[in-house]
Amino acid sequence: MTKQSFTLNPASFADLPGWAEDDHLSAWKAFLSSCPVLVQRADAGKATKPMSQALAGTCRFALSQAASGKKMTKASARAFFEANFRPRRVEQTISGGLLTGYYEPMLQASRRPQGEFTTPIYRRPPDLVNMVSESDRGAKSEKFTHMRKTDDGLVPFLTRAEIEQGGLSGQGLELLYFRDPVDVYFLQVQGSGHIELPDGQKIRIGYDGKNGYPYTSIGRELIQAGTFTMDNMSLKALSKWLKADRERAAPVMWKNRSYVFFRELTDNDGDGPVGALGTSLHSGRSLAVDTAYHALGVPIYVCAPTLKHATRNASGFNRLMIAQDVGSAIKGPERGDIFFGSGDKAGRIAGVTKHPGHFFVLEPAPAIEARGEPQQGRRP
Repeated sequence: MTKQSFTLNPASFADLPGWAEDDHLSAWKAFLSSCPVLVQRADAGKATKPMSQALAGTCRFALSQAASGKKMTKASARAFFEANFRPRRVEQTISGGLLTGYYEPMLQASRRPQGEFTTPIYRRPPDLVNMVSESDRGAKSEKFTHMRKTDDGLVPFLTRAEIEQGGLSGQGLELLYFRDPVDVYFLQVQGSGHIELPDGQKIRIGYDGKNGYPYTSIGRELIQAGTFTMDNMSLKALSKWLKADRERAAPVMWKNRSYVFFRELTDNDGDGPVGALGTSLHSGRSLAVDTAYHALGVPIYVCAPTLKHATRNASGFNRLMIAQDVGSAIKGPERGDIFFGSGDKAGRIAGVTKHPGHFFVLEPAPAIEARGEPQQGRRP
């Protein structure tokens, strides 16, 4: 896929619609949660790009602020972002931005096959090899992001159809069993899940690799086939159509050859689903982006005037978010996937989110200083 041409043009915070009304403290908490990982990567020599290095420097300052014991307020959080970042308006020549949503589904499952629980999900196979880092898999999905190691070398892994027809059976890789293969399909699309077991225990599962094939939107396939129109396609409508006829649904889902593997999350993974950055996602503040254009950890101010069902603001969705995740379908400099949280309500919001949007990237002041550009303001 050819990378789209875009520029980051200087702007002021006064140019950001609704900036003064946003909850900057909520954004600060999401940003701060990314900082230990960003600093660790920089210290290990893995932050090679100027943006990542500048982010790590700003993160060190943020962590020192948090460790000082001084309480951060909405006002001081806003002051932090205004002093340490400069907004840059994303301008692209091909098309406008697009926002969608994702969430953490809450489902029932069993650790072993029993009764209605017959559809498995799988752990990461031991012969699965990463061809790119997980944080870059969204930007590299036109190629094989993962392959299978064999005695004869690396080969493409099994497709979704091959896996769901027993290609991994008998290897002890089954993690959980679910009632409905359609639920499993959408669980894989979302990349995480909050699971209730038959004994009442609740666990979380998260992404742990994929079979390496590019993601194919079966919704788009059905629109092109004339089954749906653009106007009546939604997550809810697609799920209902698939569940109405399992025999019809299987070959449609197999058109998406991409298949996701999972692991059971532990207390060390945090309080929520884990994104590609390796930190817990924050409802309404975590954004999946295309890392071909944006570094993970960077703050992005998202403006979507018509996205009103996700906010009580009559002027639409205007919010400072943090790039903490990626997605195979997220392509382009103003393509974003908003994490809306867990459960049915979050799913309903995410399922009808497909709105035009615009990005302002908040570039760390040290990156601008390194280029010799004039600076305004100073750290509080």
